[in-house]
Amino acid sequence: MVQRFEGRVAVITGGSSGIGLATARRLASEGAKVVIGDISAETGKAAADEVGGLFVQADVTDAEQVEALFQTTVDTFGSVDVAFNNAGISPPEDDSILTTGIDAWEKVQKVNLTSVYLCCKAVLPHMQRQGKGSIINTASFVAVMGAATSQISYTASKGGVLAMSRELGVQFARENIRVNALCPGPVNTPLLKELFAKDPERAARRLVHVPVGRFAEPEEIAAAVAFLASDDASFITASQFLVDGGISGAYVTPL
Repeated sequence: MVQRFEGRVAVITGGSSGIGLATARRLASEGAKVVIGDISAETGKAAADEVGGLFVQADVTDAEQVEALFQTTVDTFGSVDVAFNNAGISPPEDDSILTTGIDAWEKVQKVNLTSVYLCCKAVLPHMQRQGKGSIINTASFVAVMGAATSQISYTASKGGVLAMSRELGVQFARENIRVNALCPGPVNTPLLKELFAKDPERAARRLVHVPVGRFAEPEEIAAAVAFLASDDASFITASQFLVDGGISGAYVTPL
């Protein structure tokens, strides 16, 4: 494996499972020191131990804990070169706007959107002092498309992540800090499996719209994160980076 991240430090929120864990493995395999920020002490520490990194327990909706996550990283390793702000939720009670209550709406907004705001706000001063950095925020292909099988707060939160990432990418471009929004299609993660296990019809209805004919594997999304985080993407910022198996480009899918 090419060592694109030798001597670099990456912070990954939601790094104990799914896309986050796959990315921790990928970046570590390319030489990065990885810091896992996660609310779960058990799975977070296990993930950090697996990749020879550091675990910092953090509720990403808490500003002080988020600041401590990045400060601990800098205190331990001297820098934070990559921030993959990936933590998110998709609870079953987030559905049509007609049935989704305000509590469910606010919970999803707080975890999926406010946490990204807090992470960016906390990490940017460190990157400004270093004179460089790459931030990747997990949005979604639903940020650029509408769906009749709605998860209204999830969709709105990811649209917010996309818009915020674009704004930050423009604002900090001349400080050598890149900010991009990663927009995955449906990914074969525990979160998706749990959601679709409760509603197989919804899973089938979505799968038919994927031109590739399957959902993504976490490792495929991790490869995209590694690219965006690396110098190979040095001229890419303020972008919506779609990794969706062709969904957003499709009118009809192959038979």
